[in-house]
Amino acid sequence: MTNLNEWLNNNTYHHSQFWDLKQLVKEKEKQGIRVSLCIPTLNEEKTIGKEIVVFKSELVNRYPLLDEIAVIDSGSVDKTLEVAASFGADTYLSSEILPDLEPKRGKGENLWKAIYQLKGDIIVYIDADIKNIHPRFVYGLVAPLIYRPEVKYVKAFYDRPLAFSQGVRPSGGGRVTEILVRPLFSLFLPELSAIIQPLSGEYAVRRSVLEEIPFPIGYGVETSHLIDVHQIYGMSAFAQTDLDQRVHRNQQTRSLGRMSFGILQTFLSRLQKLEIIGELPPLETVLRQFQVHDERFEAVEHLIVEEERPPMLDVPAYQEKKKALQKSEKRKPRKKQTAGE
Repeated sequence: MTNLNEWLNNNTYHHSQFWDLKQLVKEKEKQGIRVSLCIPTLNEEKTIGKEIVVFKSELVNRYPLLDEIAVIDSGSVDKTLEVAASFGADTYLSSEILPDLEPKRGKGENLWKAIYQLKGDIIVYIDADIKNIHPRFVYGLVAPLIYRPEVKYVKAFYDRPLAFSQGVRPSGGGRVTEILVRPLFSLFLPELSAIIQPLSGEYAVRRSVLEEIPFPIGYGVETSHLIDVHQIYGMSAFAQTDLDQRVHRNQQTRSLGRMSFGILQTFLSRLQKLEIIGELPPLETVLRQFQVHDERFEAVEHLIVEEERPPMLDVPAYQEKKKALQKSEKRKPRKKQTAGE
């Protein structure tokens, strides 16, 4: 059992610790690491342009921390892709990546396909709806991976605890985290309760880790990541970085109910797979919510099935692509050493 206080002291950072971007880029280049940014989107024309402008100007042109910026889209009906392309991002329709597979809709699907499409040794995932976007959302997550080879997965958290005259304001995750995920982690996987915001949409991960874990295509993807990586590598693989504040649109309670339903499906399936609980009966996949119409209560039913994609390493097309890249790397001429090197 990990000493969680010790882990929190050693593996929790503030983005200001990594202010020296020149040194960070120098270390990245010394290690020969490539870093890709993936922004999964669905109808985000209002915020996507600003995100790309900030990241491209500061982390590509000024400090070359990012080797590519890519938008992977679920099929937006607004101008998300046009705006993203106009500001210099690579843009992809999720359904056109690995076209031999039946396309599926969901954020997790986009994140999974990024492993196939992008080139980085580290992939950073950033949500597209952040209104106070800043370079720290990337460098604060990438830096622990560059400076600490043993770290494999870095999560973001926001809104630091601040001291007031009445005491200290509590800090943690959003409503689904505090009502559902943290209690479940505390009951069944207590080490993971040290992750301050397990459902944050911003995280950076080594490709070697991403390609060996399955991906739920929907709401359960972040929860499954933490459980699967923890089972393989333990808490030493994780770090987390305080990004201060994140401003974005808040979801309605009904939407959070649908999210919780999907996460719970994923969580229970993981507990069963790990033999923490016994075999479950077939679970229902319909969530029933209610609305009032003409002073009568009406049931609204939502079919929510947490399908999963297999580890990318198990996908034949990825295996072939990886072999081709390895052969290409071997054929590249080695840099000649000069005197004094």
